[in-house]
Amino acid sequence: MTASSDRLPAGGFASLVPELDVSDLDASKSFWCDLLGFRIAYQRPEDRFTYIELQGAQVMLMQHNGNWETAPLERPFGRGINFQIDDITPLLAALEQGNWPLFEECREAWYRMGERARGQRQFLVQDPDGYLLRFAQELELK
Repeated sequence: MTASSDRLPAGGFASLVPELDVSDLDASKSFWCDLLGFRIAYQRPEDRFTYIELQGAQVMLMQHNGNWETAPLERPFGRGINFQIDDITPLLAALEQGNWPLFEECREAWYRMGERARGQRQFLVQDPDGYLLRFAQELELK
């Protein structure tokens, strides 16, 4: 696992950074860092907290402790949300090598933006707690 250098994220903090409650911080760090290649920017082991990043994408992982809990946390976590993160090629290979199942196979998808369509190659995968991650690579506009 990539060691923490206790530094600011590359390029500073993003304007929006999700903090995910996780059931097992070590398992989550293994998935996000060892398998997907995220790097640890900093962590607070005493709080069971880790701040990770990959090419501008930033995520906070927090061992579930009941703070700020608005309802019981049940698997799969993050129902109704998926996190889109750009760049897919190395991640697909890493997931395949790690024998990690995909939620949705890689495919081309097109989304309307005004009068034009934006295309992307995308696939979806769940982390150890069931958070749904959508990795995407932009295609040409139509």
